[in-house]
Amino acid sequence: MEAILSVLPVYFFILLGFVAKKIFTNEINEKTLVLISLYFFQPILIFWGLTKAPINYEFIASPFFYLVIVLFCLILLIFLSKIFFKSRTDESIYLATSLVGNTGNLGIPLGIALFGIESVPYTSIINIANIIFIYIFSVYFFAREQFSIKEAIFSILKIPGIWFALLALFVNYHEITINKHIYTALEMGAYTSMVIQLLIFGIYLYSVKIKTIPWHLTLHINFVKHILLPVIGIVIVVNFTQLDSFVASILIMELMVPLAVNNVNIAALYNCKPFDVAATVLVSTALFVGMLYFYIEIIEYFIK
Repeated sequence: MEAILSVLPVYFFILLGFVAKKIFTNEINEKTLVLISLYFFQPILIFWGLTKAPINYEFIASPFFYLVIVLFCLILLIFLSKIFFKSRTDESIYLATSLVGNTGNLGIPLGIALFGIESVPYTSIINIANIIFIYIFSVYFFAREQFSIKEAIFSILKIPGIWFALLALFVNYHEITINKHIYTALEMGAYTSMVIQLLIFGIYLYSVKIKTIPWHLTLHINFVKHILLPVIGIVIVVNFTQLDSFVASILIMELMVPLAVNNVNIAALYNCKPFDVAATVLVSTALFVGMLYFYIEIIEYFIK
């Protein structure tokens, strides 16, 4: 019960974003908040998170096993997509979005709510692994008729969070001391990022329109994101890793978060049914809010 109550601040800011969009529908531009978060506050959050704990086995192993689980599922989905979809575009959306979770916008603040501030280094490094997956595999599937892996690598280099992550790892590895006043500024920016991200989450949630949702595509994607991926993740983490229970719980939580809003941005960039992708992401976020209690119970049951 204590774990459930600890998530109430997360619900509060999601609801706040939802209400703000409802009251100020035309005045609030969610894209502006996304850009501010992506290019300014998320890099601060990543740097702050990756310098909070020394590098150890769990620190390196958690993003490695995250990618192993996601890539294992991707191989499975490549075969399933041929069965479920006749449209190549829907097949591309299925492969590009199903495994991309909201590990940054929601995963980091949710980790703090459930596991405390000690979770930030692990949620931050898992978020970096997720970004790498997005900008190589997801971008490829969204634009595979006009895209190359080489261009995907250049896309990664444009993301400021990657560079701040590398800088943070350099500082962490060499045990460079950060001035306490600079650290205070970083902490302020990090917490600001978390609040903005939850507000964005609520704002996008408001935009769900039931009549326009492509249910065949949406249900298949959400089955993967909310059931198949967590189940496979739990099996692998429990039986094939030696992560301690704290880090294992964080990893499983990151596999359970809903679809990332970044899916919409990339779909729009390559004209791959961005409104269908947006509807799918928003359904995923709504389902996540309803399933969060059960997710927490599952984590507590399997990870002792």
